[in-house]
Amino acid sequence: MLRRRDVLRTAGVGALAGLAGCARSGDGPDGDLRLVLANHVWGNAIRKRVGEFEDLAHRRVVISTMTADQVSSTYNVKLNASAPDIDVMMYRPLQEQLLFARNGWLADLTDLVVGDAEYDWADVQEGARERVTTEGRVFGVPIVTERSALYYRRDLVPDGPPTTLEELFSTAERLHDPASDMIGFAGRGQRNFAVSQFSSYLYSFGGDFIVDGRSGIATPEALAAYEYYGRLLREAGPLGVTNMSLEQITPIFAQGKVAFVIDADSVYTNFVDPKTSLVGDRTGFAPFPAGPAGSRPYNIASWGLAVNAFSPRRDAAWQFLRWASSPATVLAMQRDGIPGARTSAWQNPDAGAGFPPDLAASMAAGTATGVPRDRPDVVQVGRARDIVGRPMVAAILGEDFVAEARDTSDEFDDFLVRDARQRQI
Repeated sequence: MLRRRDVLRTAGVGALAGLAGCARSGDGPDGDLRLVLANHVWGNAIRKRVGEFEDLAHRRVVISTMTADQVSSTYNVKLNASAPDIDVMMYRPLQEQLLFARNGWLADLTDLVVGDAEYDWADVQEGARERVTTEGRVFGVPIVTERSALYYRRDLVPDGPPTTLEELFSTAERLHDPASDMIGFAGRGQRNFAVSQFSSYLYSFGGDFIVDGRSGIATPEALAAYEYYGRLLREAGPLGVTNMSLEQITPIFAQGKVAFVIDADSVYTNFVDPKTSLVGDRTGFAPFPAGPAGSRPYNIASWGLAVNAFSPRRDAAWQFLRWASSPATVLAMQRDGIPGARTSAWQNPDAGAGFPPDLAASMAAGTATGVPRDRPDVVQVGRARDIVGRPMVAAILGEDFVAEARDTSDEFDDFLVRDARQRQI
């Protein structure tokens, strides 16, 4: 448990008490604060602001930036060895929290976030608070929220974007013309990485990964979602889509070769950046199209910050978390186009200025109807994603996905029994 300190008391988060003078570089409690960040728009934005924290804290911050997969691999190797050379960890609460908390890798922040009136934990969106809380204990702070959104070429659909999944399919199929270098729809098809985006289709067809503690992936609702997603990518998607994730989808859309994409709204700048996109000025945003159960995209805290339980600089690490997720910093980041988790930021009339108006409207719609998870809520998330992604790939390839789903559902049930034994921390 970290010790409470009276820190960050000016400018909304304030000057740091208890850290007077310049800290030494190197190891030990007074050494450099070491951050591991994902290669993400939030990480890029906080790097530009970190000098503000260094001035307040009188401490140098050293940042390592990696891909999301590299971040997870680094944590698994270093924290399994109780390594003290990481202080602040950018992590995915839905992907890693249960496992990391169970392993004792994350410092317990409960007293710090709950007992600090100025930090105002209640201002953090309820769903985001839930995602960083395990068995009543807070192990991180949410920093980015996201929902599924529809990206589309306004010049190709002058009458407006599709509002239903049925309409999305028919329009994408009509515009699909590979011979003319035009793809109707691009979405993630890579088995593990596609699961998060597929979740919105699953929920909008009325299904879920887990129903009453058992596998839900062979229910009629889930089968309908698998069938739809597979058919959409098979008949209107790019070649080789089962090897594609966000990194492959973004450039082909930016090159003007795709009519529709559904992906996370938090990374919209990757699609419209004038430095890389030929169609940024023609790109529109819309809510996730409605399925039989309505429009039910995921609405999640996609990234958070945690403190390494083995760090000798845990107090300084908490000070960074407090500053980086404070109302003032979140509002500033949101004005720059990064959706945060604080209600006050969303309520601020200036906060939407960082987003295109149609994207802001899409975010508001997704927040209102969304589901606070985008993958199975289990300890071994990577294994679960591999399992539930099997019928999706079979559907994309035109194989017997129904038989695949029934077989996979039995495997998933066995997995859930084993996983339940590991949830205790």
